[in-house]
Amino acid sequence: MKPRIALIAHDKKKDDMITLAAEYLDFLRNCQLSATGTTGGRLANELGLTVDRKHSGPFGGDLQIGAQLVNGQIDAVIFLRDPMTPQPHEPDINALVRACDVHNIACATNLASAHLVLSQLMAAGGHEKTKKGA
Repeated sequence: MKPRIALIAHDKKKDDMITLAAEYLDFLRNCQLSATGTTGGRLANELGLTVDRKHSGPFGGDLQIGAQLVNGQIDAVIFLRDPMTPQPHEPDINALVRACDVHNIACATNLASAHLVLSQLMAAGGHEKTKKGA
């Protein structure tokens, strides 16, 4: 079964998400990916990943991914948050992180934890990390 991963990044973290996804590109190609609007668009356009795109976060994308999670359709969430910029949809963000806690779903909110989660998922599936250009 393919790992089902949600990918979300605040505006100032989108470049970090693209860099992260490029590092795990071979692995992510073999996953079922969901992402919020702009993040999903960039992952598809810049890296060629197949992504089930939801609405942008402020327009309900976080809630859509939360619904998938509650329905058992997400195995891990990579949510690169910008802790220095106020978010107008902070209640939705908190609800998604809370849903991860309630349903015991791995939720990485920064690059360090994202690397740990993705590395562990790869190891569980027998994949090795292949860096872009390596």
